[in-house]
Amino acid sequence: MSGGVNTETLVRVEEIQGRGRGLVSTQPLRGGQIVVVDSPILLYSALPLTKQQHSASLYCDKCFKTIQSASVSCPTCSHRRFCSPTCLSAALASSHGPWVCQSLSRLRDCQDFLQHHSVERQTQAQFLIAAYNLAFVSPSDFQILLSLQGRAEDEDPAIVQSLHSVLSSLCPPPPIEGFSFRLELIAALIAKDKFNAFGLMEPLNLNEENGGQRSVRAYGIYPKASLFNHDCLPNACRFDYVDTNNSGNTDIVVRMIHDVPQGREICLSYFPVNSNYSTRQKRLLEDYGFTCDCDRCKVEATWSDDECDGDDNEVMEEDVDEPMEAESDGEEIDNGNSADFPHAYFFLRYMCNRNNCWGTLAPFPPSDAKPSNLLECNACGAIKNDEVC
Repeated sequence: MSGGVNTETLVRVEEIQGRGRGLVSTQPLRGGQIVVVDSPILLYSALPLTKQQHSASLYCDKCFKTIQSASVSCPTCSHRRFCSPTCLSAALASSHGPWVCQSLSRLRDCQDFLQHHSVERQTQAQFLIAAYNLAFVSPSDFQILLSLQGRAEDEDPAIVQSLHSVLSSLCPPPPIEGFSFRLELIAALIAKDKFNAFGLMEPLNLNEENGGQRSVRAYGIYPKASLFNHDCLPNACRFDYVDTNNSGNTDIVVRMIHDVPQGREICLSYFPVNSNYSTRQKRLLEDYGFTCDCDRCKVEATWSDDECDGDDNEVMEEDVDEPMEAESDGEEIDNGNSADFPHAYFFLRYMCNRNNCWGTLAPFPPSDAKPSNLLECNACGAIKNDEVC
């Protein structure tokens, strides 16, 4: 957890050539050091509307904690469940006001919309309702949302028109000074969501037949965390602790994976690091609109198809000796100078080895400037004793 750590002076926003805005260290950072704790300006359920028709949510629709015992329902629609009267009251005054409640109910009851629109479109409709509601309850946060990365002109006009038509007919938003529910605004909001939303994940079940895949319980917009650029060998990773009892349970905590010097860009991986080159490039292009040329990708781009399609863990075991020797002193990792496999050491030390997990390990925060030798997995929560430290 963050423990009230002041992180405001550890990173600054800079323009990174060819990458847009990014976060750069203002001082040398240690492995495990918390560099960002960010709260969402907007949260919305990832549960498709079709499922909301037939099943009660397992999660509170305000704080998105797992509902452990008796819950309370929205007194108007009865579909939204909350873990406590406190969360219900907070939602009714903000994220689940009368217009939101009515809008979600109408969408959920509209069979034509549910039958002819994909789960993705249903989720986008929920986001648009939450986003427009944000303009009503917190205009300053709505302006922050509009300032984030994402261009309206990059969105499919047909999708934008379809969502605009559905929302305008079923649940026309109330008038808000300075904003109108026009196509350009819908396109801009969809783009902001596409490029900036973080998923708050369901607990990882390593015994599932689907290979330990995790579903998303909710999506959130985190203004500062959205500034982290991607790297296929990240130097930081994000943690969330949604099911804790802390009031900031939906905060994102970003910790350093290893030491970095002052002036280094701090990067996350937008997905598990075990994916091969072609899978990573395809996903980045389709989901985020760019191709990656990080040091790892530059090396793997030269590999044959057989090498790229192989299991990254098998390659790690075959090639790890030389990188381990070079990095045995525990200093900052050099991600790009080994000719064949610069990331073997990263996989050995910082990728969770529990079956079907694929999470990333980061040390716990240093105590009295002394680095921790315990590493935590950001997916399954496993703790590893790091003998190298």
